[in-house]
Amino acid sequence: MKKVLKIAGLVLLGLLVIWTFVFLWQKSRPKAKNYQIETAAMHKIEKRTVATGKVQPRNEILIKPQMSGIIAEVYKEAGEIVQAGDIIAKIQVIPDMVNLSGAESRVSRAQLAADQSRSNYERDRKLYESNVISREEFEKVQLQYKNDQEELRAASDNLSLVRTGITKSSAKYSNTLVRSTVSGTILDVPIKVGNSVIQSNNFNDGTTIASVADLNDMLFVGKIDETEVGKLSVGMPMEITIGAVQDKKISAKLEYVSPKGIEESGAILFEMKAAMEMPTDVFIRAGYSANADIILDRRDSVLSIPESCIEFSNDSAFVYAVKNEKPQEFERKNVKVGLSDGINIEIVEGLKLNDKVRGNEIIEKKK
Repeated sequence: MKKVLKIAGLVLLGLLVIWTFVFLWQKSRPKAKNYQIETAAMHKIEKRTVATGKVQPRNEILIKPQMSGIIAEVYKEAGEIVQAGDIIAKIQVIPDMVNLSGAESRVSRAQLAADQSRSNYERDRKLYESNVISREEFEKVQLQYKNDQEELRAASDNLSLVRTGITKSSAKYSNTLVRSTVSGTILDVPIKVGNSVIQSNNFNDGTTIASVADLNDMLFVGKIDETEVGKLSVGMPMEITIGAVQDKKISAKLEYVSPKGIEESGAILFEMKAAMEMPTDVFIRAGYSANADIILDRRDSVLSIPESCIEFSNDSAFVYAVKNEKPQEFERKNVKVGLSDGINIEIVEGLKLNDKVRGNEIIEKKK
């Protein structure tokens, strides 16, 4: 009995060793791989890059006062549309006391001279009418009277200018009324009633009363990396995507690329500007952040395959053309490639329309 059990144990041990060797041999055998089959077809291929930036008006005009003073009234607010010449604010002049005193003194002297010349004129006019004095003498007195009247008017206008900034003759065109110099939309009114303002001159930029721009003439202003700036050229088309305006792409055309780069965070960036074709159904606000999708190159209706089908060796490119689908058999074939968009790649030589090539390996999911 013991001998039978010993023989049975040896047999089982032998079967286990044989099964182990068979299992390891099967595991060491290479598994047959299956690949996706891709077909050469005609596609449009575009090579693109993205630039970040924001939307700005082409011309933003800063409205500044022509005299210093205090804001007495503000007639417009941000968002309103104005025409050139519309009044935005009114300035109350704070007179200089020295100038005011001098202007008041000039009026007093002019008034004394005018009163005296009026008295002389009335007296000599009666004498002339009575033929007591000659016409020549009367005309001299009359001229002096008119000169003194004109000096009084000029002195009074000067006093009014010093005191209020307005004269009777020029009240309509007074510098105390700040007017828009262009037509457009008011972007900002940074002043309030009671604020002091300074006129623009050679030594001071002056206080900004308002900024005005035409929101129908907008630019995308962004920056692009030095590695791609050489691929840009004026007139290139692009699409602008604005984060605040969902599902809306705005066409634009490149107008300007800066000849000088600026270093930011260790990278050299170049400024670029593109004219936007403003939509009529969406209001685009100045200052929106945006991305420009720039079409660097384009091929319409060219023979192409997925770029993952291409393999490279040194300076050569090749694919594995399908010889047989079941079972799968392939042959290596050299090709000449062209433009790529990162998904599809143009085939210039080596393949024809509807030719089939090996794609990515099909990975079976483990159960």
